[in-house]
Amino acid sequence: MQEEGIDFEESFAPVAKIEAICIFVANDANKNMIIYQRNVKTNFLNDKRKEEVYVSQLEGFVDHENPSHVYKLKKALYGVKRAPHAWYDMLSSILISQHFSKGAVDPTLFTRKPENDLLLEQIYVDDIILASTNTAMCDEFANLMTTKFKMSMMGRMSFFLGL
Repeated sequence: MQEEGIDFEESFAPVAKIEAICIFVANDANKNMIIYQRNVKTNFLNDKRKEEVYVSQLEGFVDHENPSHVYKLKKALYGVKRAPHAWYDMLSSILISQHFSKGAVDPTLFTRKPENDLLLEQIYVDDIILASTNTAMCDEFANLMTTKFKMSMMGRMSFFLGL
């Protein structure tokens, strides 16, 4: 059992509000920007553990020679309360290292403004939409991200979260 304040402090999952996504799409359409969509595969498994997390053996998967042993996780895992926050921290760090700024009001919106161009990224857990005034910059950044994570590059956005 994971207990807040003992086993973890924050379990925030990076989820953009639907209104923020609608504004993102409307703004990009107004500026004639093309919106691309991608999905990070097994996003919670990308994080290396910063703190120690131990799990008990599950019923049906007990090592009969060592039934009281627990296992130390080497990576974040689906079901671990801190996994969404750890994923967001890692993705946020990578984006900031690539000269993005995190939104002050919406922490799931990242912007980068090299010279006269604009690159926008909106995050909904592992679903990401990306738009730019410069498609070459979009492609360059997408290629960089595929070196960091396993991603499905879904091309131009046509359907996102039911919209």
